[in-house]
Amino acid sequence: MPAAVVVTDLRKQFGSVVALDGVTWQAEPGRVTAVLGPNGAGKTTMVECCEGLRRPDSGTVRVLGTDPWHAGADHRARVGVMLQDGGLPNSARPLALLHHLAQMYAAPRDVDGLASQLGIDRFAGTAVRRLSGGQRQRVALAAALVGSPDVVFLDEPSAGLDPHARLDVWDLVRSVADGGAAVVLTTHSFEEAERIADEIVIVADGRVVAHGSREEITAGRSLENVYFELTRRSPR
Repeated sequence: MPAAVVVTDLRKQFGSVVALDGVTWQAEPGRVTAVLGPNGAGKTTMVECCEGLRRPDSGTVRVLGTDPWHAGADHRARVGVMLQDGGLPNSARPLALLHHLAQMYAAPRDVDGLASQLGIDRFAGTAVRRLSGGQRQRVALAAALVGSPDVVFLDEPSAGLDPHARLDVWDLVRSVADGGAAVVLTTHSFEEAERIADEIVIVADGRVVAHGSREEITAGRSLENVYFELTRRSPR
């Protein structure tokens, strides 16, 4: 199968700051690709280019064969996005919001089942503004998945969750990939990457310093040791 996400020689600059400097990588259907890197490494900018939220200065991005910057509604309906800040309406009730979003898709997931799997049913009628950070994370993840997308971009999906909720999220993300979707997630958690990722992309100083399967990247070592070795060596 062709790659679901293909990033080639991607470059993005903000004034004198080079955020992305020739980034190349790809993500396959049916696999979880974890993107790791220090704060300020360019992870969020890179994923925002893939989501069509930022326009690259040069290079190419193709998601499901389409340039996301110029993508239409049909393409966007096939892509799920979980933003770092959630992007949820403060006055909405979680379950009502998810049912509303589901009506926008041709073949949505079972909303009640999704809410139950993530524990959202326990605070389904509470306004978003009154939810804890972890509860908002779960609603944002459900909103990204409710449309049964072919590609999913998740920005630190388990950040701020308690251990039980984290395991529920990992199980759900793994099942989404096993169902055939390409999942791209950013994370600072080595445990998360080692638990559910098939592919690893390590970014430092706006460059990809490692890209391959989890087994290829670690080669019998801990991901944490490989990560620190590569990111400390990254030239600038």
